[in-house]
Amino acid sequence: MASFLNVNEIKEKVSLLDLLKNLGFTPQKVSGGEHFFLSMLREEYTASLCVNDKLGVWFDHGGAGVSGIRSGTVIDFGLAYWYPSGFPEVLQKIVMYANVSIDPLESISSSEVKKERPIQVPRYEIERMEELGSNAAITGYLDSRGIGSVAKGHLYEIYYSVLDNRDKLRRYFASGWPNENGGWEVRNKYFKGCLGHKGVSFLEGSAKRLCVFEGYFDFLSWRVEHPKDPASVLVLNSLSMLQTAKARAAKFDVVELYFDHDRSGRAATEEFVSDLDISMDCSWVYAGFKDYNEKLVAGLRSQNKIESALRASKDDPRLALER
Repeated sequence: MASFLNVNEIKEKVSLLDLLKNLGFTPQKVSGGEHFFLSMLREEYTASLCVNDKLGVWFDHGGAGVSGIRSGTVIDFGLAYWYPSGFPEVLQKIVMYANVSIDPLESISSSEVKKERPIQVPRYEIERMEELGSNAAITGYLDSRGIGSVAKGHLYEIYYSVLDNRDKLRRYFASGWPNENGGWEVRNKYFKGCLGHKGVSFLEGSAKRLCVFEGYFDFLSWRVEHPKDPASVLVLNSLSMLQTAKARAAKFDVVELYFDHDRSGRAATEEFVSDLDISMDCSWVYAGFKDYNEKLVAGLRSQNKIESALRASKDDPRLALER
């Protein structure tokens, strides 16, 4: 037996929409009483996490994040968002961020707790972290993205395991970097996600100028071209962090935005510029490409073709002419 907050009262008093607002998230669209958010539980570019505040439920159409939870009540959302925090800690956080008064219960049995958490949640564990260089697959992937030369010190080799719903332990590795909410953003050739819940990543530099990037690889692409730029850097890691980013950016004198050339990225840029007149859209530097990294990779491929042609011309000048 243990002491808990009154779960039923939390469900009755806490509006999931209000909780999300207090956490810094804003719906991308509203349709028929359903509010669609960019999922803050995983990486995505199209708003697919749906909240029906009248019914007090949510559903992530794009799939579950690392917690394995993709739908439920405000309690289930808390378990997914603050995963892997324990049940009592999650209840405390919901009450704190929702800013409501909840009567505590003297005790609650373990069987009652299980009823509030019907989904078996997979567990993950970061087994070790290493400096870049020991894993050829990770190094090769970063080189293929054109950022290998600047990755050290910004990215790490993350080795982690996940226990799935069938209690099968699966081991993975990826490049990774920390966010400010204690999570690790991880990426390799086949997977892009987050261990823990989402958060921004901030690199302190100039107190007056801030460069804001949608993704970390875009930041590193910019760093390739601007190795000595002293600006502070803020990486959203997900457009669901837009409100948080705007609040942080307001402290600077000049804000440069480098978001994707897609519908969501353009909308985020317009909102940012509209709300903060100190900000400016700098995505013109990769005009014709979806994002900064795509431009960098395209340039790398072009350079490789030229070098291949030059090497071929040494053996047979006619090949260079044909190319």
